[in-house]
Formats: sequence, structure tokens, C-alpha cells
Amino acid sequence: MDLKQLVSHAKEYGFIYQSSEVYDGLSAVYDYGPNGVELKNNIKQYWWRAMVQMHENIVGLDSAIFMHPTIWKASGHVDAFNDPLVDNKDSKKRYRADVLVEDHIVKIEGKIEKEVKKAMKRFGEDFDEEKFKSEHPRVSGYVDQITSIKSRLKETIESGDLEGLRQLIVDLDIADPVSGSRNWTEVRQFNLMFNTQLGNVAGEEGKLYLRPETAQGIFVNYLNVQKTQRMKIPFGIAQIGKAFRNEIVARQFIFRMREFEQMEMQFFVRPGEEMKYYQEWKAQRMAWHLALGTPEDNLRFHDHDNLAHYANAAVDIQFKFPFGFKELEGIHSRTDFDLKQHEDFSSKKLQYFDPELQENYTPYVIETSIGVDRMFLAMFSNSLVIEEVPDADGKSSERTVMKLHPALAPVKIAILPLLKNKPELTKKAKSVFDQLKLDFNCQYDEKDAIGRRYRRQDAIGTPYCVTIDFDTLEDDSVTIRDRDSLEQRRISIDEINSVVQKGISWPTL
Repeated sequence: MDLKQLVSHAKEYGFIYQSSEVYDGLSAVYDYGPNGVELKNNIKQYWWRAMVQMHENIVGLDSAIFMHPTIWKASGHVDAFNDPLVDNKDSKKRYRADVLVEDHIVKIEGKIEKEVKKAMKRFGEDFDEEKFKSEHPRVSGYVDQITSIKSRLKETIESGDLEGLRQLIVDLDIADPVSGSRNWTEVRQFNLMFNTQLGNVAGEEGKLYLRPETAQGIFVNYLNVQKTQRMKIPFGIAQIGKAFRNEIVARQFIFRMREFEQMEMQFFVRPGEEMKYYQEWKAQRMAWHLALGTPEDNLRFHDHDNLAHYANAAVDIQFKFPFGFKELEGIHSRTDFDLKQHEDFSSKKLQYFDPELQENYTPYVIETSIGVDRMFLAMFSNSLVIEEVPDADGKSSERTVMKLHPALAPVKIAILPLLKNKPELTKKAKSVFDQLKLDFNCQYDEKDAIGRRYRRQDAIGTPYCVTIDFDTLEDDSVTIRDRDSLEQRRISIDEINSVVQKGISWPTL
């Protein structure tokens, strides 16, 4: 499905609404509806179970959104948390200059992919993709173009050469995606942090920031956690929380928002051992995604071309969204930059005493960071399909279904009396609902024909539907329907709980 269809489905079935819609909305801010908040909470629970509950050496934290302003000076956000901004003079649209260049690279990659697909079809099993890319004149030319563009982009970004970045846009003949105009302003830096003030104090003395990331709350608390929980290196601290960024261009639905939620874990290790753990966490995080049933073709690693000032290694796990492969999760080796900065700015010692080595040192850090909202969009787009299925008469019909992993599904069971106007059926169905609601998020639905109710549950990803009919009144048996296979079978009411528990169990890693 394309992005427009996803957005429409998300609103129609109570997953996501435009924030402040009655006032014509607020740009790049969204509200999660009844089904959306359930899916979002299930995603967070899956991450927390895998990251904290399944690891003896990782614990949780919930740090405040408001933090001492010097923290953001120490972390580099006040001086360096900028994106290069460029405006088109004709359309008046605003863009990130580096993203314009990156999107141009994606277009060239698309040309390569097109040529590769044609060649694969022509040569079949004998096709050697790497050889083809290096020897085919047109394709090798595209590869050289990309290498050259990436090199220039990296050089301008690392040196802060804004004029050079603008010249790169001009040299590549990049047009405004909206108007087609090539009339660009100069490139300038734009700080992404929102600021506010503390109480009634005005001016710089009372200036606070809405945190642009959750990681710093972990760094300034790392020694508190280590001492109170008696943690030994290596150990991790995990956190789920809101972050805020005044994005230049917030677009692509919930992919890039100004208010978003992060799931981050900072793993503290001995200096010199960081690359070992970096590789381990790369493998663990990819396994986490694949365990949900996400096709391998929809996920890939992408090494950073330009490393952040604090990192000595960085990779993204990219997901194939409707608008192409984009970052879903980042894994970074942050060295000891953050802790040393906070030591310098606070004048407090943040070193760890290693009892095995009998020495003090500043730990190195491996970070895994994933956006809850991006994970939501990935699961939403990955699971929502339109397919042909047989109807009650054996004919082919179309259904829209969300094939979410059952553990993530907002509603686990729908309880459906066969007929609404039969009090004995509705009474029995409500009794079953009351019995199951203590263990599962259930939904009771008696409106419309049974087939239509099945379709509604398919559209929100409910893995099981239980139908109460006249036989139920005789022998306490029900029909349970599987969302994916469409199999319907009779089981006793007492069996429902165990059948559903088994079907919605969390993935094992």
C-alpha cells in the first residue's frame, strides 16, 4: 500500500489522528487513537521485555524531560545540534540541504536497481550482481557518481562548508520537488532544539530546553544507577521517553515529527572492548526485528557515511517504508565522549572503579536507539495488505487485513454473538467477554452481519474471533476463527484462554 492509503486506514480505524484537527491541525504532530495507543504500548512492551527483562545486566530508567541547561551545552546540542537549511525562492518551501542531496543519490540508486533487475531477468541464476555493477558502463558510471557525491557531501558537512553544500546542490541540478524551480537561497544552520523558561525567570538564567534525545538523561544518571543497583561493567540502562525536535521539514506522516518517542539503551563497556559489543548489538537488534516476522528483504544495515562527533562507529537498521529504505534504528559506538563532557562541565567525577582490573576509567558506550513512532509505522505498513479470500459462498472476495504479529495486535479476541436480536446469545457472549477480559484486551461486537464484523476485526489486526451461536447454549462450545488462515474450528469455552495465550505469545530471541 502507498502512504496515502496507510494514512487513510490509520484514521478510519482509530489508530492515528491529525492533532488539533478541529482547528485544521498542527503540522507534524499526531494523536494516537484507541487502537493506535494499544499497538504503540505493545511495541514498547516488546522492546522492554527484550531489552530489560531478558538481560540480567540491563536496568530501566525514566528521566525527566526538563534537565539542567548546561547538560545540553556539554553534549554539544546548544552549539552543534543543527541541520543545514535551504529555501527555494520561488515555491517558498524549506528543505534540509543534505537531504536534498541524499534524495538525489536515492534516485541514482533507483536507476541502478532498475538495470540490475533487468539483468537478473535476462541472465537468471548465472547473474553476478557485483560483477555486473563494476563492468556495465552505464551502471558503473552511476556507482562512480554516487561515490563522488557522497565524498563531496561528507567533506562539506564535516567542515561546515555551507557554501560548498549549496554549490553541490547547484552542480547536481537539483530541483525543488514541489515546483521544479532551481532558484535556491544560501544554506544556513538551523538549531533543532525547542526552548522554554523556568518559572517566572526570564532571559538566559531561566532558559530550559525540551530534550532533543533521551540519552543524556541516562548519561548523567549512569553513576547513580551503577551504585544503587550494584552494576558491574558491562551493563546497560534502558529508557523509553518523549523527545522534541524543531524539524526543518517534518513529513512522511509519523516518520518525522516534532514530538516523538524513543526507546534507547546505553551499554557501558571497558575501553577497547567497544567494537566487540558493537557487533553483538548489531546482531541482537536485527534479530529482534526479524522475530516479528518482518521479511529480511525489508530490513538492511546501512553504515553511516558521516560519523557524529561523538562516534567511532555507527550503523542504521533501515526499513523499506512506502517511500523507500529509511532509518528505523541506530546502533552507535559513542566512545567516552558524553561522560567526559559531563565530567568537564559539572566538575564531578563520573569514572567507574573496575574491581577486576583494580583501576578507575571512563566507560565507553554502545547505544541502540529506535523511534517508537517509526517502529509503529514500520509494523503498520508491513502488515497492512489487501488480499483475495473465499467468502461464505466459496466465491472470491477482497479483504483488508493487518497481519500484525499477534503479540502486537491491539485487540487479541473479538467476542461476537451470531445474532444481535437474540437475548440468550448476547447474554452468553457478554458472559464469555467478562470471563476473558481479565487476561486479554477483548472487544465485544454485535452490530451488522457476522461477515462484516469479521472484516472489521481483520482491518485492525485482531488474531482471533470467537462466535457465540445456538450450539453454544447447548454444549458451551464456540467457533474460533484465525485471522491469517481463516480456519474456523469448534472448541469449548474453557479452551479459549489457552488457545489464545499460545497464539499471542511473545517472540523468542
